[in-house]
Amino acid sequence: MTEHEGAPSLDMVAAALRADSTDVAIYARVLTQSLGEALPSDCVTVDRERTLSDRMRGRPGEISRIVVRLGDQQMTLAVRDGQPLAEICRTVRGVVLSRQAVPVGEWAAALASALVAYAEQNAQAARALRRLVAGG
Repeated sequence: MTEHEGAPSLDMVAAALRADSTDVAIYARVLTQSLGEALPSDCVTVDRERTLSDRMRGRPGEISRIVVRLGDQQMTLAVRDGQPLAEICRTVRGVVLSRQAVPVGEWAAALASALVAYAEQNAQAARALRRLVAGG
C-alpha cells in the first residue's frame, strides 16, 4: 500500500490517533469504535467496568482497557483513576516476552506504525484507516 494509491501515511494515521488523546474516556471510545471496525475481533479486546446501575439499565459500562494485537506486538491502553496507562509488549504465540510502559503519544505512534503495516496486507483495514484519517 502506497500513498499514491490514496492510502493514509504513517504520519496521517498517527495524527488521527493523537487527535482525541487529551480526554482519555473520549480517546478510548474513539479507538474502540475505529479499531473494532478496522480489525478482526481477535485483534482487539475491550474491557469494560460496569456498575450495578449500568447492568440494570443495560448499558455497556465505561471502557477500562483496550488491547490491540498485531503481529508480535500487543499494545494496551488502560484507564486507572482517570489516568491513562499505556504499554507495548512483544509476544510470541501469546506469551509476553517483554513489557514496556510508555507515554500515550509513543503508544499512539507505535499503534499507528503497526496499523499501517497491517493495512498494507489487509484491504478492509486500509479502508478503515482511510475513514479514521478522514474523521468519519
